[in-house]
Amino acid sequence: MTASCQNIGEVMSHWSREQASKPFLFAPENDVVLTYGQLAQEAHHFAGWLETQGVSGGGHIGLYMQNGRQTTTIFLAAMASGRVITPLNLLAPRDQLAWVLDHSDIEILFYSPDKKQSLLDALEKTDRKFPIFELDPDAHEGPFIGGKSIEFPSVATGSPALLMYTSGTTGTPKGVLLTHANLLHAARSMAAWHSLTQQDIVLSSLPIYHINGQVISTITPFVSGGSVVAPHAFSVSSWWDLAVKYRCTWINMVPTIIAYLINAAKSGGSLPSREELQSIRFGRSASAPLPPEHHREFEKLFGITVIEGMGMTESASMVFCNPHDERRRYGSPGLPCGVEAKVVDPEGNLLPENVVGEICLRGGNVLSAYYKAEAETAKAFDKDGWLKTGDLGMRDGDGFYFITGRLKELIIKGGENIAPREIDEALLKHPAVLDAAAVGIPDSNYGQEIMACIILKPDTQCSEEEMRAFCVKELGKFRTPKIIRFMEDLPRGPSGKVQRLKLLELVA
Repeated sequence: MTASCQNIGEVMSHWSREQASKPFLFAPENDVVLTYGQLAQEAHHFAGWLETQGVSGGGHIGLYMQNGRQTTTIFLAAMASGRVITPLNLLAPRDQLAWVLDHSDIEILFYSPDKKQSLLDALEKTDRKFPIFELDPDAHEGPFIGGKSIEFPSVATGSPALLMYTSGTTGTPKGVLLTHANLLHAARSMAAWHSLTQQDIVLSSLPIYHINGQVISTITPFVSGGSVVAPHAFSVSSWWDLAVKYRCTWINMVPTIIAYLINAAKSGGSLPSREELQSIRFGRSASAPLPPEHHREFEKLFGITVIEGMGMTESASMVFCNPHDERRRYGSPGLPCGVEAKVVDPEGNLLPENVVGEICLRGGNVLSAYYKAEAETAKAFDKDGWLKTGDLGMRDGDGFYFITGRLKELIIKGGENIAPREIDEALLKHPAVLDAAAVGIPDSNYGQEIMACIILKPDTQCSEEEMRAFCVKELGKFRTPKIIRFMEDLPRGPSGKVQRLKLLELVA
């Protein structure tokens, strides 16, 4: 096993000795397979090639590519070679991307052909100059193959490995600097919680530029010696075909994926048989709250138990997760996993059970600092080293946590706190609603009022008056949205989480 490995390079070397011919990655669009042996071999060449490019140990490498064989190779090889990898958000607007390119100290960058123009546009807004290389995400060989191959350096477990930027829904994105120790702690906690082994195969379409796609879908199976099926992007029409073809043992999803799979099945789409899906031990949902109605409906339709969890970039993903037994709770991300957790009031005092406050975390997977941001780092931690997450929630008598919203997103109407998620879940009970998000808007009488943005299911109709009447019944008059907007889409981060505060810009 890899329990004694201190960094990503040691994990890679271990599996290349133990199971060189075993597939680590399946890239289904082009029937590409990457074995553990191939991964290690190419990573050694990559380390040698970086030396010829003048990128020293600890140097920063940019990755602006969709999922694929070369994308995964560069992601892991950069860390194995002692460098810091910075995957860039493919959905980031030009100015945000330019800011990250300036701030991150990237020395060399790889991009996929379809991102060339957006990269060049962003680079025009920066003063930095560095080499950029175009590369097909599923190419069998990168520009570094054929050069000299060198051994991985001795990298301290506390050395930086991954620099990730938060989605930046408000203000400037923050650089989350995670070490080898952070990533290995997170992956080992995840693998232990779900009893993952070398025999497990995960299906995940989550992008490698998001912490869930990086740690849960990629580093966790890598550390546990398993395999990952990683299509370029989610497709409702091919999802179950891939799960069956590769005999996946678990599936990694976000609530948006679950909603679309449910809707497709109920709209006459072909359902796989229970026998076809019998290899799947469980599904996992995280990155955004999973509405209990969708949770129950998915399990009923597909016969797959869904384990809900919660993670964040600052903690290398998972911090809460439900158990794999009768204790699991609908509507809760579960119990602390790999971390200590507590709920505090605005002064930092510990709150009793079932009282809402800010959730704080401490553990081996939690970052120690934001990159080049001493003031932000000082603000984020209390004097005892607890990370103040900005998430509002509570802990029940059995130790399960419940998330009610974000401090910045909390709606305060007439002095009463209203969690946007409460409104969302009520709206999702309506048979015509596919997705919904509530947000607070300025109001001269109450300080804030409620606006609900709704996506209707295909081939359904519902008037604003009908929806408001439904809300009054479900929520009461005070919590019924003052404004209801029907939309084609909702602004989302890379994991599918709705970026509520951007709704204000879209409907202004």
